[in-house]
This record gives sequence, C-alpha cells and structure tokens, in this order.
Amino acid sequence: MFGKKKPAAMLGLDIGSSSVKLLELSRNGAGYQVESHGLNALPRDAVVEASVQDVDGVAATIRELLVRSGTQLQTAAAAVTGTSVFTRAIAMPTGLSEDEMEIQLALEAGQYIPHPLEEVAIDFEIQGPMPDSPGQVQVLLAACRRDTIADRVQAITAAGLQTKVVDLQSHAMERAFVLVDRQLPAAARDLVALLDIGATTTTFSVLGNGRTLYTRDQLFGGRSLTEAAMARHGLSAREADLAIRNGELPPALLEPFRVSVIQQLERALQFFFSSSNHRAVNHIVLAGGAAATSGLQQLVETQLATPCTVANPFSGMELATPLDRQALDADAPALLIACGLALRSFD
Repeated sequence: MFGKKKPAAMLGLDIGSSSVKLLELSRNGAGYQVESHGLNALPRDAVVEASVQDVDGVAATIRELLVRSGTQLQTAAAAVTGTSVFTRAIAMPTGLSEDEMEIQLALEAGQYIPHPLEEVAIDFEIQGPMPDSPGQVQVLLAACRRDTIADRVQAITAAGLQTKVVDLQSHAMERAFVLVDRQLPAAARDLVALLDIGATTTTFSVLGNGRTLYTRDQLFGGRSLTEAAMARHGLSAREADLAIRNGELPPALLEPFRVSVIQQLERALQFFFSSSNHRAVNHIVLAGGAAATSGLQQLVETQLATPCTVANPFSGMELATPLDRQALDADAPALLIACGLALRSFD
C-alpha cells in the first residue's frame, strides 16, 4: 500500500505510541532468518493517537535503535493506522489490468473517500473473486491523509533511512499472522481472535483462514500498568516491562490489569458476535507489548474457556550469530507489526 516498489531488503519499522520496533529479516531456504531486531521507547507524547507530534524525538529514537541493532540496511517499510486511514471493499469487473483499475478508481474515488482527494494518498489491493458475484473481483481501496504519511516519512528520513513502503498496519499484522497461524492446531485456524495490546490502543481482529474478517480499535493499553510499575518501584520503562512479564510485581498491581484485559476481550468478542453469524472463536492469540504479562494467557484460557497463545512469529526461525534467542522471544509479541512490514521485502 502507498508504495508499489518492493526492494530486496527493507527494515520493518513500527512507530507506535510509546516505542519504535525494528526488525530485519533475510531469506533462509524456504523460511526466514532474523538478522537484527530492537525496541526503543519514545519520548512522552511523541506520537499521539497514531499521529507523529515530535518528528525530532521520533527520529532520535530511530537513530539510537539503528545503532544498537547494528543493521546495515538503509531502507524501511512503515505503517499507518487510526482515523487517518480509510478502507473500503469495492467490486470491479474481472479482467481489468492494474493500470485500468487504477484509472477507474481515480475517477470514482471521490464517492467513497470522506476527505478531499488532494489531501489523501490512494492505493488498492485485489482481494480475490467476489463471493456470489461471477465476473467480479473484490478490490480493497485504501486512502490515508498525506500529512499522516509525511510526518512518518520525515522522521524516518531524519534518522538516515529511506522509506520505500508505507503499509496499512492491519495488512502488516495479517501478513505476520501467517507465521503464527501455522503454529496453531489445524482445527483452530478457521476462526482466530487476535488481541494486539498496544500502549494506549488495543486492536481486536478476527481472522478466518489467515484473512481478516473483522477489526476494531479500543482505547485501552498497557501504558498505565508500565507507568504504575515505574512509579511504585523506581524502574525504567524497560525494567518495568520485564518485571511485568516475569511476574515480579505484586498481584495487587498485576491483577487489575489482567482483569481489564479480560473485560476488553469479552466486550470485543460480543461486538463481533453481534455483527456476524459466529458465536465462538476457535483460538485466541495475544500480541503487543503487554501480551506476555505474567498470568494473562492462563487467565484468558480459564475465563473464556478458549485455547490461548502468545504470538511469536519467530518460533522456529534461525537467528544471526550475535542475536540472543531469549531476548527475541521476550520482544516477539510486540514485534508482530514490524515483522509484517519486514516481510514486504519478499513480496
């Protein structure tokens, strides 16, 4: 999306609301190898509601992450999300070339997009045949405000990188989810709920056989727990996250957050069930920085009576020699979107 060129190798660079995540992958036979990875906290309010507010602060964070990761790549794929992004599935005649589709969409985009066309960047992706509509294909039209893209690109450029692709966060997540999905029991893949717990926003998606059927953002995240741990125990953000994952904080601090996640997940599932013909999901996958919170996976399984997995798209992947498996596994749930972006190198 928003970039048709696909160079041989790009960094996956996920600019979130509280941190920047970086991932470099290479081909290894039929699979992939992790060449470098990292996560670096952003200055407070550098990114607010998916919008970059402090370009210099984001650029400095990326530069520090590049040095620490040791990557030699000079190009990156980033993602956009939030209210600045608009998508719509459109039926188009089978047999049109991509150029013909692009011309037709340019002519008709105004009736679908709720922003002046001069203020948005537009792209599209062919999804496949339209169900029950012979002779037509389903095309996903995507539009994003140009200033949202420009702020991200400006920060990445200031950090010394070239932005080759700006993708949709939902597409990056779906692309990386394929690596998680193949680890699940075959019977679970029909319908999987994915809860990506960010710092301030949690994204709930339902995927059927690897394709996104439903998605919804909720204003809830792990920042409150991290900040509580920092304030109460005098920890850095990184130290607080490790303490949360390792169960080193008192139950009085962890338990309210775990209960809140369950409530958010139950509410999201009810919204999905009420808007579809489904009444249950086969599996739940937790992703995002707070996914590995001690005891959360077990609580989800107990309370919702559904198998639950913490996302690790790197399970079974080879690692470049200097990398530490334990460190990568600890960051894996937070690197799901960065992984989907890095995979753009191999489209």
